[in-house]
Amino acid sequence: MKKKNQHLGKYIAAHWQLYVMIALPIILLIIFSYVPLYGILLAFKDYKVTLGIWNSPWTSNHGLNNFIRFFNNYNFKECLRNTIVISLYSMVVSMPCSIILALSLNYAKNVKFKKTVQMVSYCPYFISTIVFVGIINLMFDNRVGVIGKFLFGHFGEAINFMGRKEMFYHIYVWSGVWQGIGFGAIIYIAALSGVDMQQHEAAIIDGATLLQRIWYVDLPAIMPTAVIMMILNMGSILNIGYEKILAMQNQNNIAMSEVISTYSYKVSLVSTFPDYPYATAIGLFQSLVGLLLIIITNKVADKLTGNGFL
Repeated sequence: MKKKNQHLGKYIAAHWQLYVMIALPIILLIIFSYVPLYGILLAFKDYKVTLGIWNSPWTSNHGLNNFIRFFNNYNFKECLRNTIVISLYSMVVSMPCSIILALSLNYAKNVKFKKTVQMVSYCPYFISTIVFVGIINLMFDNRVGVIGKFLFGHFGEAINFMGRKEMFYHIYVWSGVWQGIGFGAIIYIAALSGVDMQQHEAAIIDGATLLQRIWYVDLPAIMPTAVIMMILNMGSILNIGYEKILAMQNQNNIAMSEVISTYSYKVSLVSTFPDYPYATAIGLFQSLVGLLLIIITNKVADKLTGNGFL
């Protein structure tokens, strides 16, 4: 045992530069990610500002009262439904679109055209959420919007796209595809760059068509990346960012646009009497469900494709 410790000490002394380099990130991770975790106690406490987190009494029902309140709330089913539908809709649409764009650009022969399309598709990703929602509102405006004005001029009917609740899902998801398709495509293009060209040459010699090469060579090569992206997306299925939805939300579409994140934001920060323990319980519920979904999806992916995390 002493010899092992001495050997470890010599190894650390010989490679101390490496440990100095990783020390700062680890310290920052502990300070800003793990130390604040004590705040989840709020979810189980009847928080009093004057008493603080530690000294506040536990809630009733063995500390689970805030969770029970959320599950029994009349908004719970509506928020859960909207959150799941928007997340699954986004995942089902965005991943194939990014893969198709990546495959198309991978076979583009004109380098200038390829770089131009990459730049144009990637630029919307850097637009801030509020500005992007403003662009969407202008596009669907009946007086100056490209889409709204076109439909009004050809059909003579002024359609309030942002006010129709049945159209909210589609506008949110497809605008998200427009904004994120370039970023997703770059990830898959990077995966495609690792494909051995000898496989393509062998397929061409065997008489394989372009679609056959894509199906039997390219898709298997990007499958591990696609599986990892799917696992990560499943983990955030209940954690839709509230900024974009809140900016697109109005009284006409609130039945379809109220999700768990926006509801939590309203009860914790916007409310006249902020209920921080209640909002913390909602956030903890989202995180636990996300962790469970990551574990389940990883196990299923590992069984089916062998491309899981662990």
